[in-house]
Amino acid sequence: MIRAGAVVRLEGTEKERTVIVTLIVACEIAFWVVLAAGLALRYGARKPRLGAAVLLCEPVLELVLLVVTAIDLKNGAEPDWKHGLAAVYIGFTVGLGHSTITWVDARVSHRFAGGPPPVKPPKYGRERAVYEWRTAARWCAAAVTALVLLQAAVWYVGGDGDVSSLRSWQRTMLWVIGINLLIAGSYTLFPKREPADRDKERSPSAR
Repeated sequence: MIRAGAVVRLEGTEKERTVIVTLIVACEIAFWVVLAAGLALRYGARKPRLGAAVLLCEPVLELVLLVVTAIDLKNGAEPDWKHGLAAVYIGFTVGLGHSTITWVDARVSHRFAGGPPPVKPPKYGRERAVYEWRTAARWCAAAVTALVLLQAAVWYVGGDGDVSSLRSWQRTMLWVIGINLLIAGSYTLFPKREPADRDKERSPSAR
């Protein structure tokens, strides 16, 4: 009876793990499907309001994943890597989802709706440094959101549970923050200078 109970609990744990991982994959696929549908309605069908309404459904995907993860924990599931992955996915969607949609929207608008060409990021000097800091801010916002959700899961487990997998995800998020700050800081301390030949082309003497 003890063995049978252990087998049942193990099978239940594996099913819960499969559900969470499957839902994460489904949310990622749905993100791009909803994005494609919204842009198709906005530019292909010439229905910008309906397209915008569809794009506004994107946060619902993360809300569904968050609710399912919370219910899984509430039902007694031991927080492990799958819950950590869900927290990281939600965090990165919060931090980077809007910029991703904006990036794709600008290119679809230019390609299919005669919109202006997408603005290319600056390459040199202070402008490049500002661009890198804005990019780092988005990545840091994603990582911090994930850290908060992971810490909430740690508190939920308490001091008696195994939170090693959640702590591992937290360390990874700290690495993400550190790397992005390092990259942005390098462009500030060592700005990339414009080639000398371009300076000569712009100078009056060269004309």
